[in-house]
This record gives sequence, structure tokens and C-alpha cells, in this order.
Amino acid sequence: MQKPDLSFWKLWNLSFGFFGVQTAYALQSAQVSRIFSTIGADPHDLSYFWILPPLMGLIVQPIVGTSSDRTWNRFGRRLPYLLAGALIAVIVMCFLPNAGSLGFTLSSAILFGLFMLMLLDTSLNMAMQPFKMLVGDVVNEKQKGLAYSIQSALCNAGSVLGYLAPILLGLFLSTTAPKGVVPQNLIWAFYVCAAIVILCVIYTFVKVKEMPPREYAIYNEVENVPSGKRDNLLKLLVKAPKVFWTVGLVQFFCWAAFLYMWTYSTDAIAGHAFDAPATQKITGITINGQHYIDKYLLHNGNMIIENGTLTIAGVNVNGQFVSPSTVVLDGDTIIDGGQLRYTYGVAKAAPGEILADAGLKVMIDGREVELTEPMPSVTSLSRVPAEGRLELAHIAKHNEADGIYELEEITSLPATAGENIELEYSTVLNTQSLEYQQAGNWNGVYLAIQGVVALLWAMALPRFRNRRLGYSVSLVLGAIGFISSWYLNSQWMLTVSFGLMGIAWAAMLAMPFTILTNALKGSNIGAYLGLFNCTICVPQIVAALLGGSILALFPLAANGVTQTALMLVTSGILLLIAAASVWIVRETTPTKE
Repeated sequence: MQKPDLSFWKLWNLSFGFFGVQTAYALQSAQVSRIFSTIGADPHDLSYFWILPPLMGLIVQPIVGTSSDRTWNRFGRRLPYLLAGALIAVIVMCFLPNAGSLGFTLSSAILFGLFMLMLLDTSLNMAMQPFKMLVGDVVNEKQKGLAYSIQSALCNAGSVLGYLAPILLGLFLSTTAPKGVVPQNLIWAFYVCAAIVILCVIYTFVKVKEMPPREYAIYNEVENVPSGKRDNLLKLLVKAPKVFWTVGLVQFFCWAAFLYMWTYSTDAIAGHAFDAPATQKITGITINGQHYIDKYLLHNGNMIIENGTLTIAGVNVNGQFVSPSTVVLDGDTIIDGGQLRYTYGVAKAAPGEILADAGLKVMIDGREVELTEPMPSVTSLSRVPAEGRLELAHIAKHNEADGIYELEEITSLPATAGENIELEYSTVLNTQSLEYQQAGNWNGVYLAIQGVVALLWAMALPRFRNRRLGYSVSLVLGAIGFISSWYLNSQWMLTVSFGLMGIAWAAMLAMPFTILTNALKGSNIGAYLGLFNCTICVPQIVAALLGGSILALFPLAANGVTQTALMLVTSGILLLIAAASVWIVRETTPTKE
């Protein structure tokens, strides 16, 4: 029997909860890399953090799909999983952006953030998958294109809100924060989107009534009510229609492309269009021939190297090297407690900088000193002159249980520090700078523009009589958007690039599931859709594993930072390959079970 036509509003209700879930997913996609970079993670390692989300999807979605095929209770078949996933997501969203402000050390904060990211993506996968299955369960083949287009439209509308949340809240809340702490506007963006998630999901849960088992069996032409023992996933893969694999090949290149965008877009636009300043991060240190990695260096109780950040050894005053606790110049504190003072993550005094001319007065440890010659620089550890040699340097490890730095080794340095200490640097963008945080907010704006264009394009896609033509053209336009971002490197021109990317995004959300579900029928629709999610997750895992290696191949910019903007060009090349792959897809009709 043919499933009855559904009214527009019933199709709308089926997917309205997706609007809320997608606000959270968009916020995660746009801001997670920014969160980890702000906490202190090395941008060259960012792609590895993105292994967790698709890995959890790879594990969770087939389980949810298969389990929901066999679930029948008074709350429904798919809806219980939808509600459970949303509840978990709301809780996790309150913790993730606070990873850097809970008193953890850098490594602990990153590990906590990764654990929260894993839980968030797991719960969002639990919440998203049932929406796709609901359409497959209750919508007839004639209306599936419209149903998935409505779902795509709501998805993109939710994305727009999630992307814009940080910059909108930045109108009322601070967009900068102390080192290692996520700004308030971003933290509250997660809170607001969490509230939207639960409200929208409850709406769908209340409004949608799933088919009872017997009715489902009749309309989907299965002999038995979908319960009890079913084919295992391996057997289902063997029996999968050819279109499952051909569309999956297209998916591989598409999702790898967008994984690189989510991972690197903030850094790419920060360095390419917002002129974010660079900073050096210490990745290793050699003392008297002994090499150390990820250590803390103390001198006379003062921290010199901590979490990859080099602080000062002293300053030159009237030709003499001193190690003051405080330095105040023209009423502005340059050094406090033996450490450099920072504004937006930028040091107020940097090595090589002329701090004051002769004739001025400067306060050194509360004592006024008149400069008889220019005060030329703050001296970093690698520039300590002979008269300022380090007598003892302590290599320490941080005991995270009690917060104490335990001495691991004491190294005598009888000669100058410059002769005994060699530092290994990695040049990265200064994530505490105002320019970087502005780029992070604008990254949300660009992705919102991408979402708006995707929303409009989703309404145009059903008008293509030839689905493959619409699919392929959309991906080519998206590829042009990615590649053009390298050339349109101004704040406003990038809106064109991201708009074109939105065309590809709309096709990625609507076309594959329309083509696949039209080739499926019966009791294993949920299982197949769960397995099909692997064509989304696997390419992201592969891309995340290769991201760091690909980035290392690219040249450095003038400021020494790797040109991450070229990762977006790589995404464009991947989309061109995907567009060509579309033409091997052959749509089929379902076989009866």
C-alpha cells in the first residue's frame, strides 16, 4: 500500500526538532577549534581533535539505527532516542566551553574538553539520526524529496542561528578573556543553544505520532512487525544496493572537504584576512646537550617556560642587566611579579623593543630610576648576557594532583644561557589577540551566510529534474567557493566564498538521503541509514588523520605561520573530485522484503 500524503505542517513537525539540534551542531562545528586554540592547543594538532566526533558517529549511529528498528513502545520507535540524545547534549553544552576556566592545567583542560566533545557528538548523533529515519518511516516516495528539503531548510536555519550566536552575544558580553579562558560571549552561546535544543526537540516529541507496528508493516510491505532477530550489519552491507556504495564514494570527498573547513577556517581567516599577530610557542628545549619536551623551566623559583610560553629573564637598565619583580613605565606596568604583562594576549614589552628613551624615569621594584641611556629591550631567556647567567635551572614536571612542580633534574649552567640552552619554536597565531577572537566571531558570520545560501538552495534543488545534474553542479559551485577564499582574502569578499560553499552544503544534506531512501524499503531502513552514516564519519576520520601532514606541506607566511588558508583550497579540490564521482551514481527502486 502507498503511504498517504502528509500535509506540509506534518512534514514540518517531523523535522522541526532538527532546527534545535542543528544549532548545537553548528556551534560545535564553527567554534570547537577556536575553543581548543584559545585554551592553548597547538593549531598544528587541531585536526587530531576532530577524529573524535566522526568516530563517535561511526559507532553510535549504526547502533541507534539498528536498535530503533526493533524498538516499539508507547513513546514511539525513533522518538525515545531523539529525546535521550537531546537531554545529554544539553548537559554537555554547559561544560564544554568552560574547559579552560575550571582550574585545570593545560593538558587536563584539553583532555576534559576532548571528553566533553566526545559526549556532545555522541548525544547529537543520537538526536539527529531519528529525524532521518522518521522521514523514511512515514513519508511516501513522492514526498520524500520535499520532506528532506524541509529537513535541510530547518537544518540550515538552525545552523544560521548557531553560527551567529557568538557574535550576537558579543554585542552584550566580552569577546576577549584571560589567557587560556574562553570569552563570555562564546560560553553563553553554548548556554542559549542548549536551551533551544531541548525546546525544539520537545516540540517534535509532542507533535509527532509514529505509525503503530501493524500499520508500519502494511505500508512498508514487510511480513512481520520489525522486532526480534534481524540480519546483522555485515549481512546488510553485503545485501546493500549498489547506490549505497556509489553515493558513499561521493560522500567521502564531500565530508573530507568540510572537515577541513570546520577545523581550519578560524585560523585560515584570522591569518589571511584579519591580520592576527603571530606568537612563538616553545615545543622543546635542550640544556647542556640534554633534550626535553613539554617541560617547565624554573630559575630561582621564577617560571621561565610554562606550557610552551617563554617569559623573561630580565631587562637592561642603563647598560646593566637586572631581574626586577616589577617595572612601571609612564604609569603602565610592564612587568609584574617577574612576568610580562599582557593585553589581549600581546606582551606590553617584547624582546628587541625600545621601551624608553634616555632622560625618562622608570620605576624598578618601587624605586625610581632615571635612564641615562635608552632602555633597549626585555631580555628573553635565550638572550641572557654573560653578566646575567643562570646559575641553576630546574627542569620540573607538574604534578596535576596537588598542583606542585616537582623537580625532575637540576642542571648547572656555569656559562651563559645562550650557549647552553637551545629552544625549539613553533610559530602560531596569537589566539588571545583581539584580531584572532574577532576572526572567530566572524567565522560564525561566514558560516551563517553559508547556511542562508544553503537554505535558499535547498528550496531550488527539487526543481532539478535530473538529480545527478543538480548534485554535481552544486558541488562544483562549492569547490569554486573554497578555492576562491585564497584570492578573496578581505573580510567582506569572503562572504562570496562562503556563500558558494553553502550551495554544496545544501546538496550534501538533501541529495544522498533522497537517492538512498528511494532505493530502500522495509524493516531495515534505520539500520541502513545508520550504516550510511559511516560514509559521513569515515572520510572525516581519514581527513583528520591526514590533516596535520597535509598542513606541514604548505609554505610559511611572512610572519612564520603556516598558511592554513591553503587547507580550504584543498577542500575545493576534494569537492571537484566529488562532483565528478556523482556521475557514476545510478538511482534504483526498492525491492520488497
